[in-house]
Amino acid sequence: MKLVGISGALAGDKTSLAVNNVLVAAGRLDSSIKTELIDLREYDVEFSVGAPIALYNDDTMDVVKKILSADFLVFGTPIYQASISGALKNLLDLLPENAFKYKVTGIVATGWTNKHFLVPEYQLKPVLSYFKGLIPTGNVYIHNNAFNEDSDVIIDQEISERIEKLAEEMIYLQRGINNR
Repeated sequence: MKLVGISGALAGDKTSLAVNNVLVAAGRLDSSIKTELIDLREYDVEFSVGAPIALYNDDTMDVVKKILSADFLVFGTPIYQASISGALKNLLDLLPENAFKYKVTGIVATGWTNKHFLVPEYQLKPVLSYFKGLIPTGNVYIHNNAFNEDSDVIIDQEISERIEKLAEEMIYLQRGINNR
């Protein structure tokens, strides 16, 4: 199985680190799982204009192909103005309607205030469901205080445990889908 993580932040390291922590946890739980991190900072993903994907640049097509070829995915977003990032929303706008059919789609989010912990639940979860993704019961919201200020390493043990549980649930659910 291949697990692809998407970091929907164009600035900072926290979201990418959080997504990568899910990938690492999945690898610890099952060493046969291949993982890949798509950090949108490293790609020139074009703005979605509703055109066929073949008309977009190579980076855009590459990212879309990687997402569509994944067995399951974890999406990470910073929370800006009580919403998911525009970069992640734009990427999702490039995907076909059934992009996540028979795929587990986990969620991690980072933010400066605990007031935004429900943003992934109310904004990203419905979009992933629209694409036919199966969303695990627990997403992970990470307040920026959970990171070491100097190294951006997650220092909150409870958050690390929740990331581990998310990876475990994602693997369990994806195996169930694959064995149907």
